[in-house]
Amino acid sequence: MGITDDQKLADEWAAALGEDPMAPDIDVDEVLAAPLDELQDSSTPISEDERRKLDTIMDIPVTISMEVGRSQISIRNLLQLNQGSVVELDRIAGESLDVMVNGTLIAHGEVVVVNDKFGIRLTDVISQTERIKKLR
Repeated sequence: MGITDDQKLADEWAAALGEDPMAPDIDVDEVLAAPLDELQDSSTPISEDERRKLDTIMDIPVTISMEVGRSQISIRNLLQLNQGSVVELDRIAGESLDVMVNGTLIAHGEVVVVNDKFGIRLTDVISQTERIKKLR
């Protein structure tokens, strides 16, 4: 029986990774489990007072917007815009959109359609430290 294309490809990957494709399979019963420490929650629990303060701000409404791109035009050109006009944006087609909360960039994403409505799939969320740096 000849070697299939899948077997050839697997052998090529094994060679590239420095593995011997002809090495005998490891018997799972012979493998010993490595001793591992129990995972522990390193975060300190929040106090009842902190939880009450946090609950207070959780219902504050914020404005979330998705920005496709920007453009600067003169007032003269703005007044000449009508149905069918095209405004060129500063983004390349296919580039991620900016997700803004109250005008602050918090993530990047791509447009998706769910049940005939537009949505956004987050592809990159800005870290909290980066967001705080931008506020200063």
